[in-house]
Amino acid sequence: MSITSIVTTAQPRTSVSSSIGDSAELEGNLTLSDRLKAFKSSQFDPDAYVTSKSQHMNEKEIRHLCSYLVELKKASAEEMRRCVYANYAAFIRTSKEISVLEGQLLSMRNLLATQSALVQGLAEGARIDSLFAVTEDSDDDDISSLKNEGLSNMENWSVEFLETLEVLLAERRVDEALAALEEGQNTVREAKHRCTLSRSAIFSLQSAISEQRQKLADQLAGTICQPSTRGVELRSAVLALKKLGDGPRSHTLLLKSHHQRLQSYVQSLRSSSSLSGGALTATVSQLVFSTIAQAARDSLAVFGEEPAYSSELVTWAVKETEDFALLLERHILASAAAAGGLRVVTETIQICLGHCSLLEARGLALSPVILRSFRPSVEHALSAYLKRIEKSSAALAAADDWLLAYPPSGARPFSSTNSLNTAVGSQPKLSTSAYKFNALVQELLEDIGPLENLKLDGPALDGVFQAFNSYVSLLINALPGSTENEENLEGFTNKIVSMAETESQQVALLANASLLADELLPRAALKLLPLSSNRMDMTPRRASDRQNRFPEQREWKRKLQRLVDRLRDSFCRTHALDIIFTEDGEIRLNAEIYTFMDESMEEPEWFPSPIFQELFIKLTRMASIASDMFVGRERFATILLMRLTETVILWLADDQSFWAEIEEGPKPLGPLGLQQFYLDMEFVMLFSSQGRYLSRNLQQVIKNIIARAIEVVAATGIDPYSVLPEDDWFAEIAQIAIKMLSGKATFGDDEEDVISPTASV
Repeated sequence: MSITSIVTTAQPRTSVSSSIGDSAELEGNLTLSDRLKAFKSSQFDPDAYVTSKSQHMNEKEIRHLCSYLVELKKASAEEMRRCVYANYAAFIRTSKEISVLEGQLLSMRNLLATQSALVQGLAEGARIDSLFAVTEDSDDDDISSLKNEGLSNMENWSVEFLETLEVLLAERRVDEALAALEEGQNTVREAKHRCTLSRSAIFSLQSAISEQRQKLADQLAGTICQPSTRGVELRSAVLALKKLGDGPRSHTLLLKSHHQRLQSYVQSLRSSSSLSGGALTATVSQLVFSTIAQAARDSLAVFGEEPAYSSELVTWAVKETEDFALLLERHILASAAAAGGLRVVTETIQICLGHCSLLEARGLALSPVILRSFRPSVEHALSAYLKRIEKSSAALAAADDWLLAYPPSGARPFSSTNSLNTAVGSQPKLSTSAYKFNALVQELLEDIGPLENLKLDGPALDGVFQAFNSYVSLLINALPGSTENEENLEGFTNKIVSMAETESQQVALLANASLLADELLPRAALKLLPLSSNRMDMTPRRASDRQNRFPEQREWKRKLQRLVDRLRDSFCRTHALDIIFTEDGEIRLNAEIYTFMDESMEEPEWFPSPIFQELFIKLTRMASIASDMFVGRERFATILLMRLTETVILWLADDQSFWAEIEEGPKPLGPLGLQQFYLDMEFVMLFSSQGRYLSRNLQQVIKNIIARAIEVVAATGIDPYSVLPEDDWFAEIAQIAIKMLSGKATFGDDEEDVISPTASV
């Protein structure tokens, strides 16, 4: 098992054609497990499988089959990677236990070999003694003479061998010492077989060889742990220790050597005052991951791709990465995150991920470790940055003059065009606090965007929504006489908001909110989508991801617009109450306007009631203001005028005291009062229609209240239709009133002279 098979990077999976040959297996929508069943059998024959699938296929179908098998291979590799990650901790723990057991087994084998040699020597000695006891005296003398001569030669060799071995160890001639130890072991085996040494001499020689072997192993371990040992010298020492039969120890010492060297480098960098911030992060990150890469190269060169050593390498690399992340967290990220320094945090992560990506070619996917370690810091920084947005917006709202202007020089441009003239022309007008709010959100989403793998787009958009909700609450409380002052400012340290005194300032509040919700914030949110810029190398999978995430952002935009609707409703309610009530709180739109008209014996001068004249003048004035502020967004201006008109008329339709006095009061509604009421309603419908903000709802409500008023008069026994003029009369009077109130009192029939409140919108 290779390192690549243990930790591998995720591969993109593309769809497989639904028509691959005539095979139902390939055409069906099967799960990956079902598709792999045929390959899991111990009896699986690749040649037979290919033959069975391709014997009736043409060239195109064979190509489809090949493509299917390649995709299946990728899917299988992806599934294996997921399984490994799902049980990674247990896998690493088991691998380490196996490594320890292998080392213990090796030690036991060496111990058993020594004990076996001792037992064999004792047995051979006993056999030789019994042989001497039954042999004739003459033969004993001859054999003893020959044997003593042989023993003398072997003993001399043993002495010379041990002296030579000690010299080699003293002079650190490792390769020659290894060869001498191997020669000594072979000699011991041969002496046991030929009985050229006594059992005590064999035991003594073997003990001396084991002692020298251990001495060489300790010498090599000391060399490996020396800070000056590196490169070829380090690998040679590790390889020599492995040849001595202590592979697990040699691999552990190799990794320990790299760890100690890394710690020394990092400590020297931290004590140096020449580097700080991003430069320090980049330097330390490069140092850490280059050390991990070098350790991986050394491990592969000496130990190959043995699973036990590969697992230990991966575990060590993960631990080093976590230690590095903890170091950055303590000395850089913690303070930056607490201060809302989101850009510092994201730049740090991007630097680390850039260095991590260089290790993926070696099968070490450490990016998930980095992302997992840094996620709490990013979330902390995101939360602090969102609070900073709210505080900055509140501080500027306290001093905002609510006048719209183009961005100040040096401000972040909202247009991506390269043409300066086009960019300036397309820049929106906002007030000071709105500019600041938008700039901070732009920075936030730009910083979060590159960290796609952290899946922070949801929390980031939710945070921006909450910040915008707080900002809209500030705008609502900037309206004079707003009824939501206290509840909207809960949670703000600074509850002082600059009031929008004039109608122009109040419409500017709506312009701020609508432009942010409809254009600027949704455009900034696109930065959270993968490959949101125009790129030609977008893979099908990533393109699909973008399409799948668009509904989420569309729903997010609708939520923003509902906040703007809340501000617009508060705006309309404020201005409707200004029309309906006097400054002293007395109601102006009351039943007496109409019930007292029939007490006069003279024919009244027919003209819309003053309150509806004021409504028309206010709407005309606001339409003029809106035409300047909502350039390119005329629909919002139309809806604003529509909602304001509806607010007044709906209040009239729902005012129980108004209708109670008309229907049950001491002075019932008479013919003249009905005619005036009818004229007022026709006047509202006419100027709303000409201004293009007459909604179906408003039209229906007006028809309903006219019908209700007619029923009141009919209930008194008077035929209301006999006293009401024709519809043309009401339309003519209303048209004359519109012209007079607009300053265009030309009573011709040319309708082009009529000035619409939203003619410029």
